[in-house]
Parts: sequence; C-alpha cells; structure tokens
Amino acid sequence: MHAWLCENPVGVDALNWKELPTPQPKAGEVLISIKAASLNFPDLLIVQNKYQFKPALPFVPGSEYAGVIEAVGAGVHHLKPGQHVACLSGTGGFATHAIAAASICMPLPSEFPFVDAAAFIMIYGTSYHALLDRAQLKAGETVLVLGAAGGVGTSAIQIARNAGARVIAAASSDEKCALCKSLGADATINYSTENLRDAIKALTNGKGPDVIYDPVGGDFSEPAFRSIAWRGRYLVVGFAAGAIPALPLNLALLKGASIVGVFWGDFAKREPQANAAMMAELAQWYTSGKIKPVIDSTMPMAELKAAYAHMGSRGVKGKLVMVN
Repeated sequence: MHAWLCENPVGVDALNWKELPTPQPKAGEVLISIKAASLNFPDLLIVQNKYQFKPALPFVPGSEYAGVIEAVGAGVHHLKPGQHVACLSGTGGFATHAIAAASICMPLPSEFPFVDAAAFIMIYGTSYHALLDRAQLKAGETVLVLGAAGGVGTSAIQIARNAGARVIAAASSDEKCALCKSLGADATINYSTENLRDAIKALTNGKGPDVIYDPVGGDFSEPAFRSIAWRGRYLVVGFAAGAIPALPLNLALLKGASIVGVFWGDFAKREPQANAAMMAELAQWYTSGKIKPVIDSTMPMAELKAAYAHMGSRGVKGKLVMVN
C-alpha cells in the first residue's frame, strides 16, 4: 500500500508519499481499499499539531473516506469482503488502504457513489447534530449560516431547509453566494462587500436570526452574535478563520440568548445509539434526494499537497475529494 505519512507535524510540506506494508485487520477491525477521501479543515490542523486530537507519530492523515472492504478481522459479522463502506476514523484516509474499527464503518447502498460517501459523514453529522439536536431548530425559524459555501456550511443550508427554516447564507464572494442560493438559501450576504450587521437587520426586519451556525469564528462572530434574535441560539461549530473569538457575555444576557457548543465527534462517541439513528436518517435523506454533498472538485491522491494548498486559499466551495 501507499500512504501520506506524517512523521513530524510541522505542516503539509513535511508529508511524504511512502510505500508501507499492507496491514491485516485484528479482531473487530476491517481492511478497506480506499476509493475516495475528503479533505476537512481538521486534516489541515492535525498535520500542523494544532488539532485537539494528537495521534501518535507517525500517522497517516485523512479523517474521512469511503471504499471497499478487502478483509475482516475476528468477530466481525455485520460486514464482509466486497462491501462498500464509509468511515470517519480521524486518521488513515490519505492512502490506498486503511484499517478501521468495524463499529465505525457505515455500510453504503450500491447507488451511493464513493466520492459523495467520502464527503458525507462529517459535514452532515455535524450540521444535523448542531441544528436539530443542539439548537432544536423549528419550522418557520430563521437560520444564519456563516461560511455558508464551505463543506459544513452547504450541509447546514440543506438540513435547515429540510427542517422548514428560512436560511440566510453568508459567504465571502458573489460566486459563493450564488452557490448558496442554488442550494435553497432564501437570502445571502456577501460579507466581503456588505456590512454584516446592517445586512442581517435588513433581512430580518430588525428581529435577527433565531439560530446562528458559526463554523468560522474570527472577526464576524461578535457582530453576528450582536444581531441574534431574542432567545436565539448561537452554535459554536468551529474556527476556520483561525482566531477563536471572545464574546462579551452581557450580550447573551441582554438577548436571553444561548451560546451552544457543538462537538459532533464526542457526541458520536458518548451517545453512539443516538448518532447511529441520526446517520441512518441522513442516509435515507440522501437516497431520497433531500441532501447531497457539494463537491468542489476531485484530485488524485498523489496530489494531496496541491489539494491542501487549494483548501488553504479559501477558494473551495463544498468539499474537495481525493481519489485512488
């Protein structure tokens, strides 16, 4: 097998494409021949030693992938060789093969393409957990999605629309705003050219959004939070901008608002049955055409460093997927 090996987490340039022995699955594990692996923001942080999860060295980055099971370990009865699966294991995806715990593999129907499957679990799991579980979003409410043209942002638009909410999508260019409109956003804000607070006020008749979905952080978090509706819920999803904002807590008091943390990865570990039910519902939504990952582009696995550079340029719309 071949894999991108991180032996020193000082950045993307330190990754090396190496030939390694193909491992065999132990009890409770499966060997997957990887067909597609998506690039997520944590995949950048982890090779820079900036992610909260720090795997033992050396490791193969790539948190999310899809492929075909080649072998199963002892005790694995619900999966078999030849079966198509998707997996979110945190590491291992940027390779030709990976070992994964059978318990975290999501069986795929034959009509589920590998590229879509590799870009599915993290973004839809995060957005469903955030909007429908943590925020308890109701039909008729208004949702503001920051970073709306990214992977989790595009999934948030789709899930909010399926919940019957009105969606305001905020992104950094007219092109990205057009993408958000095509996904069902009712209104858009280009925060590179518009004042965010003024635009939110105009689009909500001064009321503000009931739910704010923020995977970006940085400079837009406070003006967005200042615009939130009475009893609003501010979802802290991530910090793609790099800076972790400090929100004045008196704003929560004045609006009767909630600041709600969203850590889908830990939810999946702590509440596996609830997560499994959620993922099963999301798979049904996919097969019925209610949701579909936005794929910016696909690139050969050997061009991973170029893919990282593309993601770092903030030019990606939806998900970038590596293929073998």
